[in-house]
Amino acid sequence: MTSVIDPSRPDRSLPPEIKDRSAWYGSDLMECTDWIERLSEVEIAEVESAAKELAKSSIDLTSISSDDFPLPTLGLRLHDLMDEVLGGRGFVLIQTLSVQRWTRREAAIAFLGIGTHLVNLLMQNAAGHLLGDVKDLGRSSLDPNARIYQTRERQTHHTDSCDVVGLLCLRTAKSGGLSSLVSSTTIFNEMRRRRPDLLRVLLDPIETDRRGEVPEEGRPYFSIPVFNWHEGLLSAVYQRQYIESARRFPGVAPLSPVQIEALDLLYTVSFP
Repeated sequence: MTSVIDPSRPDRSLPPEIKDRSAWYGSDLMECTDWIERLSEVEIAEVESAAKELAKSSIDLTSISSDDFPLPTLGLRLHDLMDEVLGGRGFVLIQTLSVQRWTRREAAIAFLGIGTHLVNLLMQNAAGHLLGDVKDLGRSSLDPNARIYQTRERQTHHTDSCDVVGLLCLRTAKSGGLSSLVSSTTIFNEMRRRRPDLLRVLLDPIETDRRGEVPEEGRPYFSIPVFNWHEGLLSAVYQRQYIESARRFPGVAPLSPVQIEALDLLYTVSFP
């Protein structure tokens, strides 16, 4: 998205507070389990059968579709789950996939195959990878071309540049490795209540480092607001470390005191 403020609001008034299922608090989710989806034995068997069949074939996995990965029962359920991801709470946790008894290739195919019933698969980096490992590769965030998921460093809350992102846990870490989610809608609402002046700052474009993933003839950074309000819908694009590292490029101004204050408040709201 490129629009910053809806042109129907020339006074730059803020978008309204959002009151739907996407505005949740972690403390509330700890008291329920309806965000956890446990697959049945039939559904697991469908995934395993489809994955093993494709693993034996020579098909180009970057071109597979839902037709190549039949899920007669689970496919219908996944359609409903996508409605929850895009129009409801914004996420689901799927449990009981049998990754422990699959080969690495079978697990990758299963993950891709499930994805074909949810979304159109997109390349996630300049190398053209559909899947990537969240793994310590011995790199450092001080390397301007390294992604933080390639290091052993802690990732703060952030967004990925896509409509839907999926993670599959293949091996539990010996220590650490915990994942957490936060509602960008709730952050937006809380900033609106506490400091609407700082929220307005994050509705203006801010430079974000591409970290070496530069398109042909493109800039090494892009400019986009942290919060976008477009046609009555809110979206967020945020990675604090990449916003800060974008300051290394010629022509990119240092963060202003008010921008730093706004980003600090976003961080504070993320970890109440």
